[in-house]
Amino acid sequence: MTDSHAPTDVVTRFAPSPTGYLHIGGARTALFNWLFTRRHGGRFLIRVEDTDRERSTEAAVKAIFDGLDWLGLTADAPPVFQHARADRHREVVDTLVEKGHAYRDWTSTEETGRLRDEARAEKRTFVSPWRDRDPAEGDLNQPHVVRFRRPLDTRVTLDDAVQGPVNWRAEDLDDLVLLRSDGNPTYNLAVVADDHDMGVTHIIRGDDHLNNGARQALIYDALGWTRPVFAHIPLIHGPDGAKLSKRHGAQAVHEYADMGYLPEAMRNYLARLGWAHGDDELFNDAQAIEWFDLSGINKAPARLDFAKLAHVNAHWIRQADVARLVDLVAQSQAEKAALARVIPHIQDRATTLIELREQAGFALASRPITLSEKAAGQLTPEATERLARLIPVLRDQTDWTVDALDSTLKSFAESEGVGFGKIGPAVRAALTGGAASPDIASTLASLSREDALGRLDDALQHTK
Repeated sequence: MTDSHAPTDVVTRFAPSPTGYLHIGGARTALFNWLFTRRHGGRFLIRVEDTDRERSTEAAVKAIFDGLDWLGLTADAPPVFQHARADRHREVVDTLVEKGHAYRDWTSTEETGRLRDEARAEKRTFVSPWRDRDPAEGDLNQPHVVRFRRPLDTRVTLDDAVQGPVNWRAEDLDDLVLLRSDGNPTYNLAVVADDHDMGVTHIIRGDDHLNNGARQALIYDALGWTRPVFAHIPLIHGPDGAKLSKRHGAQAVHEYADMGYLPEAMRNYLARLGWAHGDDELFNDAQAIEWFDLSGINKAPARLDFAKLAHVNAHWIRQADVARLVDLVAQSQAEKAALARVIPHIQDRATTLIELREQAGFALASRPITLSEKAAGQLTPEATERLARLIPVLRDQTDWTVDALDSTLKSFAESEGVGFGKIGPAVRAALTGGAASPDIASTLASLSREDALGRLDDALQHTK
């Protein structure tokens, strides 16, 4: 088989295993592939590596695609499911056997284990006794594996686009199994065949696959196929520098969605997590696509920083369209009108969508609102007398905007001969019941004129 691809366009792939949710590290890998492809006007592909049929589940496949959809990382072709290509993988193994780059091994599992233990004790690489035996001595009708015949007395070099040149002695790499005794292909063989057939030009993945890169490079060479560019990116660690785990908090992409992060904020944050463009911290997709290159990826592991993620998310909440935020935080159609009024006044205060909804809570309360003990304490006789004089002034207010309301409130305070600090707490208590809210003019503007006046009236009734 000859190399059927001489691609001029960049083709990348994200190849998750559907044995669980989409991990944040996988999400960043997908993003790096997507950004690199978009910058070069190429094709971003997805391959589901589901050859482990016992552990692969439909629920996990759905979770992965839901996570990618939420992040906005859309592939340029329908996904490839690796298990459906098993016949092609076996065809490639046959080619390697015919070329002398692979051999059949009838050593039993028990004997292989014993020989492997001996090799380990003698600090040498395990070599199957069938490597140099005449295959005619074996019986094709009996269970056996097919192994790759690695070259000896040579070095394997990967000119990794992130790690730089990485070298291995070929004799330190064992003759990996290409085909199991049940006829199923193994990971490294399937990956090479699929990446070649999909025309992948750049393999951008976690550096936990670096040793696989050496084995896969040898398979490419044995088949006479052009190696893709390998780029192995460091993993994401927790804030303490240790390998990311459950004790560090959220790991799955869907958890971040549930925690109120915007997808554009996650793209921004994940792009910056292990890659840099100068000192730029906040950037949109167009900028990320224009700037992204493999040379900007750090060699050291990136550290998850929830405070920085919150800062990035707050920025994108401030930039977001109000109507979109309403749709994201509303729990019913009936809430949308109130949220549309209040969100413009609070969206610069929230770091997550959950916080945004919490801060909008005062505007969603139904009348008569419940007063906290502290709020009720603000409605002193003197304060309620002022409220009674303020209500008619506000009832005559025709311009229900922040600036107009702020001017009216200041004029009222002057007419009362007091600072606004003597008026504001009682007004806030009457309007919110003690819930968090913005300044008084913004709080009034966040409520409909009818609702605001009704709440003030209710507060007067409460004190009688």
